[in-house]
Amino acid sequence: MNFANIFVMENSTLEHFYENTPYKDTGAGGALLPKGISKEIGHFNVFNTRETISQFKLKQTMPYNRRMYYKISFLSGKNRAEYADKVIDIDQYGLLFASPKVPYNYIPLDEEQDGFFCIFTPEFLVHTKSGVVPDELPIFTPGGFPVFILDAAQAEEIRALFIKMYKELEGSYAYKYDLLRNYLLELIHFGQKLQPDTGLYVTNTSASRTTSLFVELLERQYPITSPNHKPALRTAKDYAERLSVHVNHLNKVLKEQTGKTTTDLIQNRIVQEAKILLRQTDWNISEIAYSLGFEEVAHFSNFFKKNVLVSPLNFRS
Repeated sequence: MNFANIFVMENSTLEHFYENTPYKDTGAGGALLPKGISKEIGHFNVFNTRETISQFKLKQTMPYNRRMYYKISFLSGKNRAEYADKVIDIDQYGLLFASPKVPYNYIPLDEEQDGFFCIFTPEFLVHTKSGVVPDELPIFTPGGFPVFILDAAQAEEIRALFIKMYKELEGSYAYKYDLLRNYLLELIHFGQKLQPDTGLYVTNTSASRTTSLFVELLERQYPITSPNHKPALRTAKDYAERLSVHVNHLNKVLKEQTGKTTTDLIQNRIVQEAKILLRQTDWNISEIAYSLGFEEVAHFSNFFKKNVLVSPLNFRS
C-alpha cells in the first residue's frame, strides 16, 4: 500500500453517497434520493453493480472509510475486501455486510463485476413489526464475520433475492416497502446462518447479559476518528466501574463466556484499532499512540510489538 497517498479517514453519510453519484433523478425506484430518506420513514435503495459502473462510468474502487449507513454487497467477480484489520480475497462470489461502526472497502481485481448492493438506514428496519435494530444483530457486531465466500448455489440464491428487491423497488405496489423489509431481513438472516454458531445462540443469563453490556461498552469507545480523540475507558477497572460490578466478577464472567480476560479483550480491540489507523491514516506514530490512550509513544510501540510481533513502523511499511 502506498502510504504517501493515504487520507485521514472520513465518515461518509448517505447524503454524501448520493452527492458523489453523477445522477440525481434516475435509477431503481425513481429518484436516487427518495422522500423516504427522512429519519421518520427510513431509507432503502438497491443497485445493479454492472449497470451502475457502465452507465455512469463510476470508479469501481471505493475509498476506505466509515459509511454512516448500512450496506450489503453481493460481489460477483474477483475482489479483495478490506474490513477493519482483515483482508479477504474473493475469487468468484462474496457477500459483504457493512455497518457504520467499521470502516471497509472492496477492490475489484477484474473487469467481470456483475453483482448488486443495497443501502439502508436503521430506521428502515425499525418499522418492521418486531422493530429490528441492526446494531443488535450478530451480522453487524464488530469483530464478527462480515464477509463470506459463496458457492455457486448460494450465489444464485442471493442473486435471485436481490433481483426481487430491485424489481419490487421499481414497482407501484402500495405495500412494497413492507415487502422490501422482508426481503432485506431474509438477506440478513442468510448471512447470519453462514456465521459460526458461536455468539448466535447465547442463553439469556446474567453472565451473558454482562458480557453483552461489556462488548457494547467496549465498542462505544471506537472508532477513533481524530488524533485528539481518546477512549474514555481504558482499563478493566474502568469498565467494571461503569458496569457497576467488581472487577474480579467481570473478569470471571468474561473468562467463562469468551475464554479471555477483560484485559485481553480490551487489548485485542486496541490492537485492531491500531492496525486500522496505521494502515488507513497518515497520522504519525505519536498521534496514533496518543489517540489510543498511550501517554508515551515508546509504551505504544512496545505494546504493539508484543501483540503483533512487529513494530508499528514495520507494520505500516
